Amino acid sequence: MSSRGCLVVFAAPAGGGKTTVIRAVRARHPEWMFSCSATTRAPRAGEVDGEDYYFLPRKEFERRVAAGEFLEHEEVHGNLYGTLRTSVDEALDSGRVLLLDLDVKGAASVKRAYPEALSVFIRPPSLEILKERLTKRGTESPEVIARRLSRAEMELAQAETFDCVIVNQEVDQAVADVLACIARRFPSA
Repeated sequence: MSSRGCLVVFAAPAGGGKTTVIRAVRARHPEWMFSCSATTRAPRAGEVDGEDYYFLPRKEFERRVAAGEFLEHEEVHGNLYGTLRTSVDEALDSGRVLLLDLDVKGAASVKRAYPEALSVFIRPPSLEILKERLTKRGTESPEVIARRLSRAEMELAQAETFDCVIVNQEVDQAVADVLACIARRFPSA
């Protein structure tokens, strides 16, 4: 691993299993850091502020955007999401592996800023399975699910722009595939 650290950027459609895969990767490598994104959306059951996301009021988020504190930010499904620049630089300066959980546009922005980063797209096996996963979550209305599925088509079309595309049919295999991608890019990570 370089003294600067290693940056791994994940993206997937909502319900693609990205969070599950990242948690499993971190369970195998607890020394790796997770970049906590900021959002204006309400926390889901069990989510912890400062651990899963920094949950910010919209005005505070917008103030930070205006101050240039975000490496990337995006409005998705009516909520703002972003990556704080200081979080990324502090982790990389400490020589750590840093995992980011972003949407496809945010991943592209980070890749432009950090071309050495590894970009990983977590692809659901099919749109039908994606719909089943979103419905099983029970956290969104049918209208929100329809919006997420519509956006998923755009996101899936971007998959081939990523360094690695992992089909998340079965979590353990997806995690093994992600770890293999990371090992190829960052052999000493």
